[in-house]
Amino acid sequence: MRVVPLLYEDVTISFMADQKILEKIIALAKRRGFVYPSSEIYGGYASVYDYGPRGVELKNNVKKAWWKEMVQQRTDIVGLDSAIFMHPKTWEASGHVEGFSDPLVECKKCNHRFRSDHLEELGKTNCPDCSGDLTEEKNFNLLVEAKMGVTDEDKSKAYLRGETCQGIYLNFQNVLNSTRQKIPFGIGQIGKAFRNEITPKNFIFRTREFEQMEMQFFIPPDKKIAKETFAYWKEQRLNWYLNLGIDSKKLRFRAHNEDEKAHYALAAEDIEYDTPFGGWKEFEGVHNRGDWDLSRHSQYSGKKLGYLEPDGTRITPWVIETSAGVDRAILMFLLDAYKEDKDKKRTYLSLHKSLVPVQVAVFPLLGNKPELINKAKEVFDSLAKQGFIVEWDQRGNIGKRYFSQDEIGTPCCVTVDFDTLEKGEVTVRDRDTAIQEKVNLDKLITYLKI
Repeated sequence: MRVVPLLYEDVTISFMADQKILEKIIALAKRRGFVYPSSEIYGGYASVYDYGPRGVELKNNVKKAWWKEMVQQRTDIVGLDSAIFMHPKTWEASGHVEGFSDPLVECKKCNHRFRSDHLEELGKTNCPDCSGDLTEEKNFNLLVEAKMGVTDEDKSKAYLRGETCQGIYLNFQNVLNSTRQKIPFGIGQIGKAFRNEITPKNFIFRTREFEQMEMQFFIPPDKKIAKETFAYWKEQRLNWYLNLGIDSKKLRFRAHNEDEKAHYALAAEDIEYDTPFGGWKEFEGVHNRGDWDLSRHSQYSGKKLGYLEPDGTRITPWVIETSAGVDRAILMFLLDAYKEDKDKKRTYLSLHKSLVPVQVAVFPLLGNKPELINKAKEVFDSLAKQGFIVEWDQRGNIGKRYFSQDEIGTPCCVTVDFDTLEKGEVTVRDRDTAIQEKVNLDKLITYLKI
């Protein structure tokens, strides 16, 4: 039996069966320096997280993998880094000010807030927490407001961007005019976005501050071309996850029903992952946005956004969007990589080698033998100069050091022992199999690059 979780204003997790895996990942993430609760010394800050030393490396590697695939290896996509603050009219034109809201009710007794549509699904008419009476339904805007200005009298309302793609639309004409790109072409961007999420939950799956990897591909306004391009990008984005090691059995596409499509969407499908906290959850969306965005910004700004046909006709292109969350992708990679080896009583992360925060760890067998420490530091330095991300550890016994690197996801551990001093051999241990192999120092770099 699966319990349907009640969605509260703060972080909520359902604890049934394999859902406890998420608890273990949250504990591992903090223990090994991947993710910390933000402002923890002050009691934390609801649904906001900080990335630690290993987490920031993993995050950077996920973004590098996306950027390489979506921008650097293509001739038809260019990059952009637009500002978090944009003219407030941006969000009026996009429909966020008017329509970017959720229906909420509040308990008169405990003041907890709930999505009214979620309560209806659960058949609840009173507060799920304390059975108190609920207020009338009110709309709660998801845009995060800010004030811009030097003095209090001077300040005007602004918004932290609710999505990165609007900066792409505002710069469409600039990019078209300053590059050699012609329709069809795309603009990719990675950046922060902010939302007053009503129901932030499940660790870094849904948070109030998050990072997006978005690409807007501009095409002629043609249904046949749109259908073909939509199918192409569905395949490309699914393959990206598969090529980075995600289990194909845990991935699927799900088309949006008509009543759940965004106001701009002519077509919308999600890449979903089978999670331990409620089954299939969205991790990326592929959308046909039509000409909604460029048309609206043309209307609100008074500027013509489009391209000219050879006969001089101005055309507003359609947009096929791929929209992925960096934080959600990280959670998916952690969930998929999490393994428990009952025989060896260890836990390890079988992360893809291009994503791991540490590529190789170097240990002296004993931390109190200067000759081993000095030789191990030589090995460390040589690997670092070759571009490997290397971690050093001489604390405690060798077994605990191995298990620590297993939980970080380090593919190989190199141990310098007395054979290294006598025969020029090191012991290399594999993360996934825990098999140890002797390798000559002069062949170590080649061995590790395989």
